[in-house]
Amino acid sequence: MGKLKSYQEQLQDIVEKGINAAEEQQKKLASKPFDYAEKLEAEAREYSVKTLRKRYNGYSENLFEQLRSLNSRFGNFAAELVAKLEKEAAEGADAVSEAADDVSEAAQDAKKSVTAKKPAARKTTARKPAAKKTTAATA
Repeated sequence: MGKLKSYQEQLQDIVEKGINAAEEQQKKLASKPFDYAEKLEAEAREYSVKTLRKRYNGYSENLFEQLRSLNSRFGNFAAELVAKLEKEAAEGADAVSEAADDVSEAAQDAKKSVTAKKPAARKTTARKPAAKKTTAATA
């Protein structure tokens, strides 16, 4: 029976050590959120709500100023692009207009040339139909 008592005590010691280790780990884990909360609380005390509001408004204003600046740069880029496209379109329209003028002039020259080379209209005299020949056989 002494052996059984020894096994019982060893088993209880093992369980006790396991319980102690689990308790220690649980305390470490449980303390983490509290440590962070205490740190946050200490840092929050460094700033008043007014100071936090000023910082937030400053960051917010800075952000929107940067967005407005970006929008302005984009607008300038778009204006340059539109101007370039309008210039190219105007140049293209001028080229088409010049080509149309050249074609019109060529057509006018061709028309003048055709009318100058055209022979005068002739009057054709009406021909009399040839008289039927009568032969002695038919008479």
